[in-house]
Amino acid sequence: MRIIDRYVIREVLPPLVIGLLVFTFMLIIPFLIDYAESFISKGVPALVVLRVMATLLPSALALTIPMALLLGLLVAFGRLSADREFVAMQACGVSRLRLLRPVGVLSVLGWGATTYILLVAVPDANQRFREITFGVVAARAEGEVRPRTFFEDFPDLVLYVRDVPASGAGWTDVFMADNRPGQPAATYLARQGRVVIDRDERTLEMVLEDGSRHTADASGAYEVFRFDELLLRLNPETVFPREGPPLGAREMSIAQLRVRAAELEREGFYPHSELFEIQKKFSIPFACLVFGLIGLALGVSNRRDGKLASFVIGVGVIFAYYVLLWLGQSLVRGHVVPPWLAAWAPNIVLGGLGALLFAWRDRAADRPMRFGRLPSIPTFRIPPLKLPMLGILDRYVVSTYSRIAGLSALAMAGIFYISTFLDLSDKVFRGQATWSMLGTYFWYATPQYAYYILPLAVLLAALVTIGLLTKNSELVVMKACGISLYRVALPLVGAAILAGGALMLLEETVLGPSNRRAEAIRHVIRGGSPQTFDVLLRQWIVGSDDEIYHFDYYDPRARQLNGLSIYEFGSRMQILARRTDATRAVYIGGPDTGSNQWRLEEGWTRELAEDGETRAFMSFSESQVAIESSAYFTTQQPDERFMSYGQLRDYTARLRASGFDVSGQLVALERKISFPFVAIVMTLIAVPFAVTTGRRGAMYGVGVGIVLAITYWVAISIFAALGSGGLVGPALAAWAPNLLFGAGAGYLLLTVRT
Repeated sequence: MRIIDRYVIREVLPPLVIGLLVFTFMLIIPFLIDYAESFISKGVPALVVLRVMATLLPSALALTIPMALLLGLLVAFGRLSADREFVAMQACGVSRLRLLRPVGVLSVLGWGATTYILLVAVPDANQRFREITFGVVAARAEGEVRPRTFFEDFPDLVLYVRDVPASGAGWTDVFMADNRPGQPAATYLARQGRVVIDRDERTLEMVLEDGSRHTADASGAYEVFRFDELLLRLNPETVFPREGPPLGAREMSIAQLRVRAAELEREGFYPHSELFEIQKKFSIPFACLVFGLIGLALGVSNRRDGKLASFVIGVGVIFAYYVLLWLGQSLVRGHVVPPWLAAWAPNIVLGGLGALLFAWRDRAADRPMRFGRLPSIPTFRIPPLKLPMLGILDRYVVSTYSRIAGLSALAMAGIFYISTFLDLSDKVFRGQATWSMLGTYFWYATPQYAYYILPLAVLLAALVTIGLLTKNSELVVMKACGISLYRVALPLVGAAILAGGALMLLEETVLGPSNRRAEAIRHVIRGGSPQTFDVLLRQWIVGSDDEIYHFDYYDPRARQLNGLSIYEFGSRMQILARRTDATRAVYIGGPDTGSNQWRLEEGWTRELAEDGETRAFMSFSESQVAIESSAYFTTQQPDERFMSYGQLRDYTARLRASGFDVSGQLVALERKISFPFVAIVMTLIAVPFAVTTGRRGAMYGVGVGIVLAITYWVAISIFAALGSGGLVGPALAAWAPNLLFGAGAGYLLLTVRT
């Protein structure tokens, strides 16, 4: 390789690596939060957590290597064009065609790496991920039960516990409804409970201590059985099937996919997904070659377009590629095109366009791309915004900062949408969901994406803005004019305060309801039952006085509950004080009556003593009872993940007054206040970092920002897990990352030359 080849490769590698870090980090953030924090809080060894995180990397890299290659080429050639180095190359006889050699080397390396990952690493890593998490869940099945939340993952069983110890082992105050086939329906109440799993013997047992078993028929005949310890054998296939975790198409190798396709053909089904997945394992790596051609055609120019526009162009090309890829899968499902054509269509279309664009730009490198003659549109000049204490310098810094923050946010949002689309679209093509459901999920998931993106966009914008001012010696000129670094960074801090306010506003308004709705839609898309989330089909609900209601269906228009059962408890949950069953219940209360009266029809009420003996029994054709209002049965049940600060504060106070361990709720409460401050902390630490590293370029600053962000997110997960486990105080667990990074920012700000 010649000097020019090595020079071009050295220019491409830094933004390529940075892009790989950015895209991969954005893809694994949700998994980091969902798995790492949960595992750490349950006492899973750190080595196992690291292994789980490592198994996530191949799936992410299979998507991010082609993306990062395109971004690296666009940014590198954008820099060469902006600094007029390509003009110098042309003057020395180096044409665009000559640059195909270093670009081809990088593209072939990317193709080889992605091919290996998709053919070898991804099936192996995905299966190991399923086995590791499967083993963790099997070993700590009782830890998957959340306190004061109905757990329905055991078939034909509904489990509700009031408290779960910090260790995650065992439960306190257990309520369980048993509707397993072949035996009468029963209700179990116990002081303590746990799950015992033997992986070698493949047995699954539930142990209940100090409790009672209640059975009743439609006529009201009742039986109570008291026990000190009761062992219930459950179906072991619910935890570990005979063949282990079932393989999905992404976990299968090519040989396994071909075997599965042959089986489906023998059964009379067309194996569109399997055939498409086989072709996709070869077509996606080939995208590296296509993106290499497009990156060279779009990036190299005699015009001073700069690097920032390359971000938007790259994301647009990536969007186009994956939209074409998954549109092709939809056509395969409809038997419109064969699987090979659908998988290779994005490469054919974009490759052809890239070749045409390359040939056209090679003959007209100085001319910008134009798409026909567009009619002229009158323009209106908007006067510059003048705010108190916002001078020319502030507007200049803010304009650069805003442009970089906006482009960063758009790029990262694109990665989130692409990754989610890739994750869930297969359910649409398999008929488990509709495009409308997927679009609705995107709508409700957008606030959560913004919650993740905003702090990182603020960090990157501060790093790149100060880095550009330092590299271009503009910061030196400002200092020479008597303007300190603190004064230059003042508008950036102001923007960070606004970003923190936006995070807090999101937290207090739309984030919780949107997350709840998005989680419900995702649950259904993945094949779950809607009853866990749908207020009309929820079936189980806890009252304001800790009584439990079960109903078959709620009609909000008629304000009628069908198949209602009410369980009221005594001084302890293992003591059932009263049970009421009714065929239907109609709400007759309201503002006019000033009560929450319901008319119960065709049922019975039984009052029980502490020893389980019946104290009173009454059957009725019609009866009135005061319970919750009708609106209560359409109100979502408390969950700290979906609550605002005020709601969680009140909920935590009620739990604490009832004597429950509220360590997890207190950590979540403190985090709702501490997290918005991350925008300010990251800006304060970014300014001195950018001054120190600014001479090395903006992309180096982006790399530093990603490392800082990864470190911060890991610190959040670790301290939150420690706080939930009671090892550190809730306030310290929530604020420790901000305190640590804030102390580092203070030290750097006091020692950097201002």
